[in-house]
Amino acid sequence: MIDQHGELDSALERVIEAARHHLAAVRAAQGRIDDDAVWQAYVALNNASYVYDEQLMDAFGEVTPWDVQAIDPEEADERFASPDGSPATDSHPRVISVRQRRDYRVPSVSALIRAAAAARRAETPAEDEPAPVEGVGEAVLELLQSGDGSLAALDVPELEPMDGVVMVSEVDAAVDLEAFDDDDAVGPFQPAAEDRLVGRLDEHPFLELDDEEYDHSH
Repeated sequence: MIDQHGELDSALERVIEAARHHLAAVRAAQGRIDDDAVWQAYVALNNASYVYDEQLMDAFGEVTPWDVQAIDPEEADERFASPDGSPATDSHPRVISVRQRRDYRVPSVSALIRAAAAARRAETPAEDEPAPVEGVGEAVLELLQSGDGSLAALDVPELEPMDGVVMVSEVDAAVDLEAFDDDDAVGPFQPAAEDRLVGRLDEHPFLELDDEEYDHSH
């Protein structure tokens, strides 16, 4: 006679052990994407959970909260293998560097400073008095810092976008910010002799069509 209770206990222990191995693999990966050990541990935990769920249903007609399906381990291995079965080696040996510049026209200095002051005030605790925003450059930095840090934070009525450019290059090494002084405006953006420019995208602000162009387009 099959000992369903004993088999169920064993299946549960396999789930617990698989969960421990999965956690250990996740910790060891330290956030690496597509880590092989994490994936293998995930498959093992998934399948152990699936078996336990099936045995619980057979023994007592009950289910777990885990909505899982069995994963074929051989098919799972293919996720980290190339077509010939060898380990995947698709990491790029170089570093991709994206350099971006966009210029802005300031229609009203006072309006820009007011917008930056409001952004700084929103980020300052209520019991503190925010320092005044002094100058256009500080205003733009404040908008960047109080926003998401990207140029999207400068899409405000107080700034009119002008032309810009984006350059994508392959470089041998990532930028070392500690190698440049804080007031060095050139060094961090200066391409090295061995850098390879992949492409350049010129950006132009939206230009309204004049009446003649508008008539021709309709």
